[in-house]
This record gives sequence, structure tokens and C-alpha cells, in this order.
Amino acid sequence: MRLLSIPVHPSALPPIVLYAAPMIFALVALEWGLSIKENRELYNKKDFWTSLAIGIGNLGSSALTKVALFAFFLFVYNWIPWHIPATAWSLVTCLVTFDFCSYWAHRIAHEQRFWWATHVTHHSAESFNLAVSFRQSWVQQLKLVFFVPVLVCGFHPAIFYLTSQVSLLYQFWTHAGMVGKLHPLIEYVLVTPSHHRVHHGKNPRYIDKNYGACLIIWDRLFGTFQIEDEEPEYGITHPVESSNPVYLVFHEYISLYQDLRKAQSLKEAWVYLFGRPGAVYQKDKEKETH
Repeated sequence: MRLLSIPVHPSALPPIVLYAAPMIFALVALEWGLSIKENRELYNKKDFWTSLAIGIGNLGSSALTKVALFAFFLFVYNWIPWHIPATAWSLVTCLVTFDFCSYWAHRIAHEQRFWWATHVTHHSAESFNLAVSFRQSWVQQLKLVFFVPVLVCGFHPAIFYLTSQVSLLYQFWTHAGMVGKLHPLIEYVLVTPSHHRVHHGKNPRYIDKNYGACLIIWDRLFGTFQIEDEEPEYGITHPVESSNPVYLVFHEYISLYQDLRKAQSLKEAWVYLFGRPGAVYQKDKEKETH
């Protein structure tokens, strides 16, 4: 069944996330209320309002770049000589391909400091609940480069857009703090709140694990899977002592700029840019002690 005619103007695409917003906020309120009733302290008011402010900023940055990004999608689509018709099957295929790229984009964002700077904002929350899903960087559009392979496959830009929206909505529920482990089959294939709690944990055994967006099978295949077997401690290993949304979004870029200024060689500058964040911090700590 054909889903879409070509071309599709970005203004004609349904803002799925905006349509879902009332349900999203209702679920956040429900989770907060249930956590109070059960004395589970899932929510920290300061953390919540900071996440909300960052989320509003992210909506603004996404709106500003929507037309430009869609123009880029169309450019790539018109440049390649092969096209996949916009059908229900191509939507499913695109979802799997997109999720594979999401895994690698997410993994690299933890392994290279430049990309970590686009993602650290999300991990700065020291709680785990549905509202934490709002805490997305305002410059995460830079990670589009990791999804160019999806476009080069020949999927229509509208299919790509719908896929990204479906993926984003799925990842909202994986931040549910009150959902325990699910049926083993679900836990084996899909990313669940249990898997994502591990990902947000800064426990040594949890760091850099469970990168999957919708499918956990990529982590199982590539050796980054970790079962939830101890209570997670949330946040980042080098906490940011601020609730300022702007600072939380850009603090790692500020730190990166300061480090690049003191780099004494191109090799050292490269390490600051693309070295593992933890290794860079440890190197600076060793310098301070000598």
C-alpha cells in the first residue's frame, strides 16, 4: 500500500510529537502522582523544571531547523539514482535501518568528546522519570551526519521524518521510572525502561551500556548489553553544579574550547576533540596532580 505521494512539503508532514504532547504530559503527571502515592521519590522539582526548560528550548531549535533539514533530505533523495517507494513496508524497513544508525550515533556520542557534548545534557539529570526524556540538547541536529546512510538507501524524506518521530516517541516511554522488567521476550528484543535505567546509571558496570533506541538487539550483537542487576545511581561522573538550562546545554562545549586553547600539539587537540570523555578528564586530573 502506497503511503505518500512525491514530493511532500515539510509543512504537510504531521507534527506527531506535538499531537502526542497532551498524552505525554498526562503520563508525566500520572507517574509523578503515583510516585508520591507510593513514596518512591522519582521526581525532583528542580530537576523537573530544568528538564522542561531544556525541552522547550529543544522544540524551538528543532522548529528553526526543520525546513533546512528537510531541504537536505530532499537534496540527498534527488541526488541518488535509486528510490524506495513510500509504502508501509518501506516504513518498517526504514525504522530498522534508522534504529541501527541510532545505535551507532548514540554509541559514538559516548565514546568521542565532541559528540558527547551534544548528548551530555540528557545525562545530567540525577533522577530517572518520563520528564527526563525532555532533556535533549539544542544542538543534537549535528548528529544528522550519522543518519545520512538511511537517506542514501533511498527512503523518501517523508518516510525518514515519520520514522524519526516514531523513534522519538518510543524513547519517551523507556524513561518510565515505575515500570519494572517486562516479559523476557520483550526484554530480549526491545529497549525497555529496565535497559534504559542501566544506560542512565553511572555505576561502573553500567557506564557505556545499552545504547539502543528501540531495539536492544544491537547491544546484544555488538557487546554493549548489560542487564539491570543493581540499583542505578543517576547523573554523570563529573556533575555540573548548575540548573541553568543554557549552561547545561553548552557547558561541555565551553570546557572543550578551553581545553583546545591549551593544547600544545595537533595530536593533543585531536585527543581533546575526539578522545573518550572519561579518558580526557582523567588525563587533565593527572596533569593537575603533577
